[in-house]
Amino acid sequence: MIGSKKNMKEGPVLISVADFLESFNKNMPKGFPLVSAALLKKFKEEHPALFTHGELWSLDQHRKKIMDWLPRNVDNA
Repeated sequence: MIGSKKNMKEGPVLISVADFLESFNKNMPKGFPLVSAALLKKFKEEHPALFTHGELWSLDQHRKKIMDWLPRNVDNA
């Protein structure tokens, strides 16, 4: 059936920056740098195209990108 709910891709689950910060840091491997509110602000300023929902964040959309970005920027905040 065309357009059934099974075939429709759901959008990302959007959460506040505070919830993203808590979840991101809680689920990082031991020894991986933790993110701060200042680092998240810097990431958002450097990647505005990733934020089409205003101030909301998505673990699915942003987590991997921040994991790649964070080690190069953790000392520059």
